[in-house]
Amino acid sequence: MRTDKLWENIEQGVVLMDFSADWCAPCKAQEPIIKKITKTYLNRASIVEVNIDENKKLATKYMVQSIPTLILFKNGKEIKRFVGLQPEITITKSLDDAL
Repeated sequence: MRTDKLWENIEQGVVLMDFSADWCAPCKAQEPIIKKITKTYLNRASIVEVNIDENKKLATKYMVQSIPTLILFKNGKEIKRFVGLQPEITITKSLDDAL
């Protein structure tokens, strides 16, 4: 998803933003988990991958200091933040709780 469209979607529903970079090994390890979750939560939650090298302003706005960082929003408000590689069950439980 393009980040300019992100602002239209973040205000409503549940959005998981995945801040990462191509050069980040833990981010690469997180990627298959995020891809699976994206398919599982299709039409229930928005999963947005944000490359910090291409979206520095967005990373700065959300004070992302380490990657991967996952931020879970509900109706535009941050409700949970994960820093570092996360297991699928941790992410899905938080998504289910938010939904």
